[in-house]
Amino acid sequence: MKARLSKLWESRSPRDRMVIVVLAAIVGALLYLSLVQSAYRARTQLGASVSALRTQAQRLEADANELARARAAPAAAAPQTDLRTQLQALAGSAGLGRELQRIDARDADQVQVVFGSVAFADWLNWVASLQAQHIRLDTVRVEALSTAGLVSVTATFTRAKPR
Repeated sequence: MKARLSKLWESRSPRDRMVIVVLAAIVGALLYLSLVQSAYRARTQLGASVSALRTQAQRLEADANELARARAAPAAAAPQTDLRTQLQALAGSAGLGRELQRIDARDADQVQVVFGSVAFADWLNWVASLQAQHIRLDTVRVEALSTAGLVSVTATFTRAKPR
């Protein structure tokens, strides 16, 4: 194969050989420039990605520090009142005391409440306020009533355990 290529090269005139060498040099230079341009574009894109990733890493680092501080903080003291009394008081303060039909304590940290007819939006707001008090909604059954926006609710709440 090498001998054939050498014979083919020698069969060309010096002018043809010069043209082939010049064309090969031009093609090589164009390929090199194309490679350099592609690398420069990739470098620019990666530079933008690196700065975005650094920002994200700093945010994650701050979140990790905040989580470490929260875990190191002493646990909130358990309320002295029992859960049934606390839920009854919170329902009254939220204006849901009249709609509260029944409230039964299953144990010290679990209570079942029954509302006959309550506005669904008020119910949701009350549940959200309970979460702020570390009282978790465990189970719920909501039934729509014939009046728009009113529901009957049977729900079980538990006191969140400190981690």
